[in-house]
Amino acid sequence: MFDGILFDLDGTLWDSVSGVTKSWNIGILEEKVDRAPLTEEDVRAGMGKTLPDIAAILFPMLERPRQLEVMDRCCQVENEYLAKNGAYVFPGVEETLKTLSAQCPLFVVSNCQSGYIEAFFAGTGLGKYFAGLECAGNTGKPKSENIALVCRREGLKNPVYVGDTLLDCQSAREAGVPFVHAAYGFGKVEGVPAVHSFPELPQVLAELSK
Repeated sequence: MFDGILFDLDGTLWDSVSGVTKSWNIGILEEKVDRAPLTEEDVRAGMGKTLPDIAAILFPMLERPRQLEVMDRCCQVENEYLAKNGAYVFPGVEETLKTLSAQCPLFVVSNCQSGYIEAFFAGTGLGKYFAGLECAGNTGKPKSENIALVCRREGLKNPVYVGDTLLDCQSAREAGVPFVHAAYGFGKVEGVPAVHSFPELPQVLAELSK
């Protein structure tokens, strides 16, 4: 039996692309950046990447320090917007989290900025199902190291990571943690256990833990 389940956020628990796009376009206007408004496709293409990498892709016309400054403002607006308005939570997430949290502690580990996971908790009311969180914005470390960090910190001996992208899969492997692919999300991963809807997760985890 797994003693902890760690989740990616974007593409796994919710799809915040619409709200993020609106928020970042507000930040870009406030920072007076001369570029076309972002589309949802622009934002979706960056999901799972670190913020410095996203900034380099979105603002190649800016010097590196300015890229990060603009990205920081966009993220501030984003956190405020999502905490207030929430975003699209995938079907069956709350009911399944309730079931899983009664079996073992749950955690969110994401490449996001500081405050984003808390905004997810506030905007959805789902924070009550989670025992902890970690993100690149807090530690400055890649996802693989943050997965390992949470496992050490929480004393997890038999954890599992659930995510939707190849980076999630690679990060879990680097951390020495089994991986389950959220195949309904943003990425494609071959040759690993997968769920095609969130409510399938308890059954798949039960089979893997045998």
